[in-house]
Amino acid sequence: MDSNFDLADALERLTSSASEFDIPNERDVSRDDAEQLLEAAVEAVAESSESITDSQIFDLYCSLLKHSEVVPGSVMNKLLDSISSGLAAQLDSAKKDIHNEDKHVYYTHKVPLEMYAFLLQWFVQAAEKVKGEAEPSTPTPKSRRGRGGKAGSARSKKPEEWTWFDHVAPTLGLIARLLNQLNTQRLWTTNTEREAFISCITRPAYQVAESEAFMRSVEVKQNFYKVICRAIKNHNHAATAQILLMQRLQYHEHLAEPIAECLTILAKEYDYTQLSDEILREISQKEFNAQDTKAPRIYGRLLTKFAEDSPRALLKQLSLLLTQLESDAYPMRNAVIESMGFIILDLAAALDGGTADDPHQFEKQIKGIYDFLLSRMLDSSSYVRTRVLAVLTRLARIKRKFPKQRLKVTKEAVGALEDKTPTVRKNAVTLLIELLHTHPYFMVDGGRLSLDVFSEGYAKLKKELDEIENMAHQRVLEATNGEEGEGGETTQTEKKKKKKQKERGQKNMEVDDEEEEPTDDEEEEQTDEDSSMVVDEEGQPSGSAKGNSLKPRKSQINLEAFNDDEAIKKLTSADTEKLRLQKKYYADGLDFIRQMEGAILLLEQMLGSKNKAEVLEAMEFFRVAHEYQLSTAENGIRKMLHLIWNKDNNATLEDGKELKGIRARLLECYQDLYFNPLPDLSAKEQVNRIAKNMIQLTFDATLADLTSLEEMMRAMMEDDRVHQDVINKLWNIFSVEKHIPKYQRRGAIIILGMLALARRNILTDKVDVMLKVGLGALGKADLTLARYTCVALQRLAGQTKKVKGTMPQTKRIEMESLIFRKMRDSIERPCRSKDWFGLAEQAINTIYALGQQPDSLCSDIIKQMTVRVFTSKKQANASRDPDAMDEDENPSQIADSPSSQDGQDKGDAFELAQLLFVVGHVAIKQIAYLEVVEREMKKQKDTEKTANTTQSGPQPVNKDGEELDQVAGNAEDEIGDRITDIREHEMLDKVALLGVYGPMLVNICGSPQKFKNPTLRAAATLSLSKFLCVSSAFCEQHHHLLFRIFDTSKNAGIRSNIVIALGDVAVSFSSIIDENSNELYKGLSDRDPIVKKNTLMVLTHLILNGMIKVKGQLGEMAKCVEDDDARIADLAKLFFQELSTKDNAIYNNLPDIISHLSAGEHAVEEDAFQKTLKFIFGFIEKEKQAESIVEKLCQRFRLTDDPRQWRDIAFCLSLLPYKSEKSVKKIVEGLPFYRDKLYEEGVFGRFQDILSKARLTKSKNDIGAELKEFEEILEEARRQGQDDQALEKRAKGKKAQAKKRQTRKNARRGPVKADPDDSEEE
Repeated sequence: MDSNFDLADALERLTSSASEFDIPNERDVSRDDAEQLLEAAVEAVAESSESITDSQIFDLYCSLLKHSEVVPGSVMNKLLDSISSGLAAQLDSAKKDIHNEDKHVYYTHKVPLEMYAFLLQWFVQAAEKVKGEAEPSTPTPKSRRGRGGKAGSARSKKPEEWTWFDHVAPTLGLIARLLNQLNTQRLWTTNTEREAFISCITRPAYQVAESEAFMRSVEVKQNFYKVICRAIKNHNHAATAQILLMQRLQYHEHLAEPIAECLTILAKEYDYTQLSDEILREISQKEFNAQDTKAPRIYGRLLTKFAEDSPRALLKQLSLLLTQLESDAYPMRNAVIESMGFIILDLAAALDGGTADDPHQFEKQIKGIYDFLLSRMLDSSSYVRTRVLAVLTRLARIKRKFPKQRLKVTKEAVGALEDKTPTVRKNAVTLLIELLHTHPYFMVDGGRLSLDVFSEGYAKLKKELDEIENMAHQRVLEATNGEEGEGGETTQTEKKKKKKQKERGQKNMEVDDEEEEPTDDEEEEQTDEDSSMVVDEEGQPSGSAKGNSLKPRKSQINLEAFNDDEAIKKLTSADTEKLRLQKKYYADGLDFIRQMEGAILLLEQMLGSKNKAEVLEAMEFFRVAHEYQLSTAENGIRKMLHLIWNKDNNATLEDGKELKGIRARLLECYQDLYFNPLPDLSAKEQVNRIAKNMIQLTFDATLADLTSLEEMMRAMMEDDRVHQDVINKLWNIFSVEKHIPKYQRRGAIIILGMLALARRNILTDKVDVMLKVGLGALGKADLTLARYTCVALQRLAGQTKKVKGTMPQTKRIEMESLIFRKMRDSIERPCRSKDWFGLAEQAINTIYALGQQPDSLCSDIIKQMTVRVFTSKKQANASRDPDAMDEDENPSQIADSPSSQDGQDKGDAFELAQLLFVVGHVAIKQIAYLEVVEREMKKQKDTEKTANTTQSGPQPVNKDGEELDQVAGNAEDEIGDRITDIREHEMLDKVALLGVYGPMLVNICGSPQKFKNPTLRAAATLSLSKFLCVSSAFCEQHHHLLFRIFDTSKNAGIRSNIVIALGDVAVSFSSIIDENSNELYKGLSDRDPIVKKNTLMVLTHLILNGMIKVKGQLGEMAKCVEDDDARIADLAKLFFQELSTKDNAIYNNLPDIISHLSAGEHAVEEDAFQKTLKFIFGFIEKEKQAESIVEKLCQRFRLTDDPRQWRDIAFCLSLLPYKSEKSVKKIVEGLPFYRDKLYEEGVFGRFQDILSKARLTKSKNDIGAELKEFEEILEEARRQGQDDQALEKRAKGKKAQAKKRQTRKNARRGPVKADPDDSEEE
């Protein structure tokens, strides 16, 4: 037996270098004899586990482990079995001998146990070198045998014969058994020896834990926990375990959760909490910098997992961990926040389950932790703010509601909607949604959150409570005054106080919508005041604070009177206390609702975000808010509608969750809100409800809303989401004979027209109904209904999805149809309502959409209207329709007719306006119709060509064939030229019908003093604009008139129409508008916001599509970025965002923008300049562009003496990023240009900002010294400039004083010398 084995020395030598471990009887291990060498040793150990003390056997085992990389897998398998079985046998023998308490016998087990422990540790260390290890989740790959060579086959057998992974769990299980059964204090009497053995036997567990693959196995992980916990509990291994676990945690990230689980098991199953406390203390004392991400992330995961498993244990150390909330590393702050969330969950669960030791203390702790969480919403890191919101969202789901805390959380969530980070805003919306789902106000109105209901309930309770309190207070005063004696008189002070109390009671009863609800503090004060009226045990009212001065001595009060007083009893009754609680409940509910409704406006803005997840959350909020009947949610639902045009319809993954496309999610939301059936409703009621919802979507809808709604209805119809019964119900509503509100009938035909975009047959069978109702008697009474009926009829043409290069297929109807007769009647019928213009527009659109020869019918209409207009006034009055509406009968609005002779014949201005409107709209529709004719003619040519090719068979492609294609192309060109010629020379020719009205329009528009009627001027201007789109010759001749009207007209509607019309003219004849684009930019300075907005939209369209060239006018567009109107500012920002996608567009125009906004008549305020340029400079991303801008801006300093422009230039320079060394050099080289301007504080401050950015520049060369020198030069130049300025100021002051003194002298001597001087001059 080798009793000289020193475990500590062997471990030290093994740790330093296993390959150089000195073995006295080292064997030459080879692959051939390794198994044979091991055979005898294994048999010896099997016979007696103490054989390991034989130096030959022990050294053989050590030799095999030292050269384990060449030992076959089967030998390693046998070796491990031998060591494990020998250790198990020694353990059983030692345990038995220790039980018998024979010291001399059980002491002999010490050395064998140490040897087995040493061999086991070395084996685990060497097992990694054996190439047989396989991942636990990955099957062992089968190796292929090569053509020759046994080595390949030998290598291929190792993975099949043995894998270390299969033996890890049993090995750790053996160690755990040893630590549980072996009394080490009896074998190792000194702490040093015992700690050496425990460290040796547990080291394999720590080595196994370093492998993430092993720790994914549940069995391995459980055995690892047993080894660590038993070593700590039974063998005083805590201090060593703390060191080893924390060391491994720094390098192995996957150990965070297992160590946390181990600490939890140690505390709960082994009743040992000291280690977890020590580790938490150690973590709380660690310091991390902002750049250190790995270590804080690992420790953070450990804290989070431990808090989840053992929240109470972490609560004990929370005061220490709070210091990590100030850590520079955000992962640690996140971990503490997560831990707080788990603690609140645990404490709340204890309160709900009735297991709380001290409920009051638990509630106090919860409130304190809530305050800590809410304070972190001011954290500088968006990751932390996001985590806080996520934790609060989880806490909102707990069963126990904390009303005050929930209101504070709601307030913070609403504030977070304005955060600059999308993820924070998205999580804030998620929290608000959860707060809505889990709100505690279900006792009122079935959980619906109607502001009116809560306000009404609060006012009612407040009034009732005030009456009770006033009665009780009055009774106290009366009783008190009565006790003063029969002859006593009430003092004047008491009377005044009674009067004030009465007035206060009356005021308390007046509750309106504008009243601010009491806050929590106010409620507490009210409670105190209420409780002040409570009667004490002796029957004496305690009185209020104000009433103390009136309180008489106890001997003066009749106590018996109060005991029987009904008012006092009612005040102190349980019912009154219940009323107080209900009032507080309603007050909290009102506060919650108002906070939610305050968030609606911010959420509406979020619908336009570029962040998909944020948009989807905002949509979900509006859906949920609509379910809970928040009054302002309807606005958000309408704003959501415009997302139907969003192109994102693809599902994406974010944080492991699938995000649907925005368009698809929108359709789902509307389906849930308006179309899905509700439970407990019959089929008929379901249909009525859905039809009603669809019609309500059209109420108060703008043109933009209707356009988006149309697209959504078309999409839903294509997806078969609208049932036929609903369509039938809509037809019933439209055609019902009884009187119903106008908007219902209008809404029905609007929706039907929208649905017909997807399925034309919805309308084909109901044409007669539409003509009878929409264009019959009801249509005559309601012109808006008639207009929408015309829109629906246009869907009969059929609209298929337009494919590029093809003509949409439309169906046309013969002109004898009743449809066109109704259209003509609608236009020609005398009517003086301004709604007629919208009807006439849609009627003409319908004629051109459906008619085979629309131009002929429109010509007849124009002729008939012309006859009516220019018929004498008497005849016109005789033939007037009795149903016509008189709107423009004011004689001052009757203008001279163009055909008037000597001022004797007067025409009707309104009828003339109607005629001109029809003429103009027919002109513009005729252009579109000619384009349809052109496409049809080309299509027929292609059809003929295809038919001829089919009849003659396939022809070989040759030179002649290419010539034929060229001839066909020429034929198409001839068609196009012919149509263009019709537009240019025939449509507005003097002999053409429309040509007759051209001079008339020019005359009316050019004679504002003669034709003063606003309706006539608006119609004439609009028609002239449409005529300009027809012919380039007419446009060239008269476009200046349109610009003149744009400058001089006082009617904002006319100016707005002109701007839009000029955009259409630019599409037809871009060169003409491009030459006069400066006139168009004037609209950006218009005093009317609608004109300004329309101008901005038109210019955006023209510039981005290349229809007009930018000639330095972008400065006017840039002004709009900071416009007071949010819509205009948003449009301007959108324009520059789109412009930035064009190559160098913003870079090329940047100098002009700076000049335009900084100097001259167009200059803006300095604050507006800075905000605008900060936005625009955000699009300068290329470093070469930045370098060039630095050089150009520096040169500008020498061109101006205005300090304002110096500051503006310096500000622009400070906006550049200075990411490259060249940019920094450019600013340094430009020093001579701005050196003498640095005395200006605004200029110098900006150069300090530039220096700060330059220091962050990453460069191969160290430019720190150059920057320091540059900074010193700037300081010197600034000081010198300030001295020069001070000297100049003193010089000017002295010069002024000298001049003043000279003036005084001259004034005193002036009268004496003035006459001679004057005589000499004369």
